[in-house]
Amino acid sequence: MPRRNECGCRVNASRPLLFQPLALRGATLRNRIVISPMCQHAARDGQAQPWHLVHYGKFALGGAGLVVTESTAVAEHARIGTADLGIWSDDHVPGLSQICDFVRGEGALIGVQLAHAGRKAFSEPLWEGGRALTPQQLEADGLVWRRVGPSAVAAGPEWSTPDAMTEADIAAAIESFAAATRRARTAGFDVIELHFGHGYLVATFLSPLSNRRTDRWGGTRENRMRLAREIAAAVRAEWPEDRPLFARLSCVDGAEDSWGLDDSVVLARALADLGVDVIDCSSGGLSEETRRANVPRGLGFQVPFSKTVRREARVMTQAVGVIMSPEQAEAILADGAADLIAIGREALRTPYWPNEAARALGQAERFETWPLRHAVWLDRREALLRQLAQDDTSGTGT
Repeated sequence: MPRRNECGCRVNASRPLLFQPLALRGATLRNRIVISPMCQHAARDGQAQPWHLVHYGKFALGGAGLVVTESTAVAEHARIGTADLGIWSDDHVPGLSQICDFVRGEGALIGVQLAHAGRKAFSEPLWEGGRALTPQQLEADGLVWRRVGPSAVAAGPEWSTPDAMTEADIAAAIESFAAATRRARTAGFDVIELHFGHGYLVATFLSPLSNRRTDRWGGTRENRMRLAREIAAAVRAEWPEDRPLFARLSCVDGAEDSWGLDDSVVLARALADLGVDVIDCSSGGLSEETRRANVPRGLGFQVPFSKTVRREARVMTQAVGVIMSPEQAEAILADGAADLIAIGREALRTPYWPNEAARALGQAERFETWPLRHAVWLDRREALLRQLAQDDTSGTGT
């Protein structure tokens, strides 16, 4: 009888867990490696540029199982930065479709992270300091902008006070996610990830510090979870049954007496009941102060969140955060702490990390997991390097 893991999936004991395919609804990832969303601030009016095609395409060539876009705004005023990708207009679909076609053509699945930045909309790129853009800067640039949140509570001293959302605003936000889902379906994405973390719109509804409402959207934890649940339900209703749905949570949001891991377990169960397949377990970011100091950072510092949510909510999880080596990634899976491993900055440094990991874990002897047009050259060089090493050992080298 084939061995099965605790989620009931078949396990091939002769193959590293990192390189065992994972079936999610009607989609199958060729391995458990996911390229995490990373803001590029390279779009124009939300439109994908050649930069994005190359940026995401190289990760597909590098062997990842799933490549997820950066935060992709569901409304024009919902962008983290002014140059974020957008999916609030049908005009955005052709550029995104081109990326989908290329990534899928190289054997990876392609996902889109749908996001609404809420009260943390419009900040500088990291290389310019990452500070909040002032209302004066935004108006001078002629941008359509509005910071919104559950209550009129700013994200930090540098941020303008957001508008407390009306019932009509909340309904419009939910519909913007549904409309973005319809565009994602047309563009050809395989996976949607809902960004419910890092202090953006949904995360501010979850926290009692930023959500001071007394209506059905605030107060009790059940009420504060309502927006997350309604967005997930609206997206699942528009998203084909055979395509997976992920949600990224800040499992602890980094502030005292705010949203914590126990809360995330409860929310994860509720989202799973609504058709969310994977919880992407991140942390921090509720306010400006928690963006830089949420939990002590070290190798795999967020893995315990993933393990707890997976065990207690009985839902598939994705681990992310300073996961560097193939051996570390394999150990996380072997420990039952996650079903998927998300690589971010390490993939920027080494876009072919998955293919390198296959060699490191004995899944590939040479370059058979690499694109053929690259593998043939690397195989030839490998043979030359072996010959040079042999010559050195025999004393014939110079």
